[in-house]
Amino acid sequence: MHNGKTEKLLIRCITDHKENVYRLAFSYVKNKENALDIVQDSICKAITSIDSLDNPEVVKSWFYRIVVNTSLDFLRRQKRIQFVDDDMLDAYSPGKVDVYQDIDLERTLDDLPLKYRSIIVLRYFEDLKINEVAEVLNENVNTIKTRLYQALQLLKIQMNDETSKEAK
Repeated sequence: MHNGKTEKLLIRCITDHKENVYRLAFSYVKNKENALDIVQDSICKAITSIDSLDNPEVVKSWFYRIVVNTSLDFLRRQKRIQFVDDDMLDAYSPGKVDVYQDIDLERTLDDLPLKYRSIIVLRYFEDLKINEVAEVLNENVNTIKTRLYQALQLLKIQMNDETSKEAK
């Protein structure tokens, strides 16, 4: 049984976070049109499955989970990941300060396994709290904390490797 209040919360969430949702989808698929398709598909899925949302207070993390899952489904179907160059990145910037300014950081993030990259993107680029990241990824909070620590260690190692290569 869904009510108008929950639907309004969902619409408000989509409207208030549209740039973040697009950026989240783009961080997975690296292509403007595909990211827009994923956002559109995610909105349709959210609207048609709003009845499954038991707690309207978690509508944001619930919707982000739909976006992440839709993005992952897309990648599974495509079985490929597209790379972006600086010009493409600038062209698709949402007008705010680009969160992916450091192209080396973006390439390093792309090298991370998906389970780590998702946590880094949601936590630091989408500014979700640890418990919200856990809700979006449907994981235990302690699992997220462990993977976040591991991801940061991997990023540190990879960034150090890049720095030492440049120094030579």
